[in-house]
Amino acid sequence: MTALTLSTAGAATLRADALVVGVGKGAKGPVLAPGAEAVDKAFGGKLATVLETLGAAGAEGEVTKLPAPDGLKAPVVLAVGLGSVPDEDEAYDAEALRRAAGSAARALAGAKKAGFALPVESAEDAGAIAEGALLGAYAFTVYQGGEDKPAPKDKKNGKKQPLGEVALLGAKPRDKAFKAAAERAVALAEEINRARDLINTPPNDLYPESFAAVATATGKEHGIKVQVLDEKALVKGGFGGLLGVGQGSVHGPRLVKLAYTHPKAEKTLALVGKGITYDSGGISLKPAGHNETMKCDMSGAAAVFAAVVAAARLGLRVNVTGWLALAENMPSGSATRPGDVLRMYSGKTVEVLNTDAEGRLVLADALTRASEENPDAIVDVATLTGAMVLALGNRTFGIMANDDAFRASVHEIAEEVGEASWPMPLPADLRKGMESPTADIANMGERMGGGLVAGLFLQEFVGEGITWAHLDIAGPAFHEGAPYGYTPKGGTGSSVRTLVRLAERTAAGDLG
Repeated sequence: MTALTLSTAGAATLRADALVVGVGKGAKGPVLAPGAEAVDKAFGGKLATVLETLGAAGAEGEVTKLPAPDGLKAPVVLAVGLGSVPDEDEAYDAEALRRAAGSAARALAGAKKAGFALPVESAEDAGAIAEGALLGAYAFTVYQGGEDKPAPKDKKNGKKQPLGEVALLGAKPRDKAFKAAAERAVALAEEINRARDLINTPPNDLYPESFAAVATATGKEHGIKVQVLDEKALVKGGFGGLLGVGQGSVHGPRLVKLAYTHPKAEKTLALVGKGITYDSGGISLKPAGHNETMKCDMSGAAAVFAAVVAAARLGLRVNVTGWLALAENMPSGSATRPGDVLRMYSGKTVEVLNTDAEGRLVLADALTRASEENPDAIVDVATLTGAMVLALGNRTFGIMANDDAFRASVHEIAEEVGEASWPMPLPADLRKGMESPTADIANMGERMGGGLVAGLFLQEFVGEGITWAHLDIAGPAFHEGAPYGYTPKGGTGSSVRTLVRLAERTAAGDLG
């Protein structure tokens, strides 16, 4: 991954391939952001004028490259838009810095080193810039081209390599707070990018067994205890939801438990992730045009996995347990049929009315198992329903919970770390639609409010008295459009930052 350094060099003396400065959108044209002073001086105080002449306005994500004048060691200056200039007594917020750094890093693909002279007033600012740059530089190139094709050193298979090093200017390398912010940014970005890699890996290479193997190897590396329940163990344990979803595939299901513990922890947080490594819909086959991106249906499990590893790397004073509910949903002669009844791990029976409502089935087993350990809170993450995408769009995830205060806290945390989210209700009247004449509950209910129905279904499998929240990340988990800010095309790592900050807050005792 792209390297990060906190540089003591000034912008004028830094030897790099490019210098990044920020520019805001002012009422009368572009306005240089703090950090650009030395670069502006090299331009004779006319950098803003030059940028305006070139058509720059300072809009969010806007990138303008220009040759550096005498007086700068770097040959290129890259001005990146920060959006609207804040009021006189305010500063650019962390998310604006994060997005700008991401846009700049992506635009500098192929460069070995770039100095980032964006506004840094605090360690939080430094962390946001570092995080955005490291996430923006991400690229998934594992499957592109062949090793026998010669390419320039800055390219792989004819494509530019990610920016090699981010030198963060204006930070304080010897200050403990700045060092901690940089270390946190590196750990968090590396784990988010690990989640992105898993999401982008094609399903012929990523299936329940191989995902479990990755989790096992990574857990060993970071001191995390990993337990994998294979098909035999799932049968013995009575995990009917996982088995029912996975029985149509040649790749059997797995339930993976990752446990990070801290000797001084006073709280335990359980994270549960939907890990459908490929979702064809099963017998209720998805229509043409809806299958191509279904490798991303394990994004929830990838996020949980990344969050547990990040918590371990950061040494958070909280116990964090991750549960990866892994299965491949395929149609075959052995697949679950609409009308079948599954006996879940909880003992409840579920009539399967639609095999494409499979995520809630694997999550139900994992939620029940996680509840047995009586954690202080459970949060599940899933690309669960198209209905949530219809409700909130492609960039916002929904939050449901059995506790209003906890739902509000999770929403506040998500907004704080820059992940768009919205609190959603769990209307009791929608439960009636899941009544079954054959089983305890059906896996489908009313069509309208389908995302809320799915949340109500999951709530049935949460242990009594346990605080629980459900994140439906179906919209933001996989981005099919052009990259923007620090968000790439493909897997995004949605919700990892929210889960990690939740763990940090829990460790600090800020959630009660």
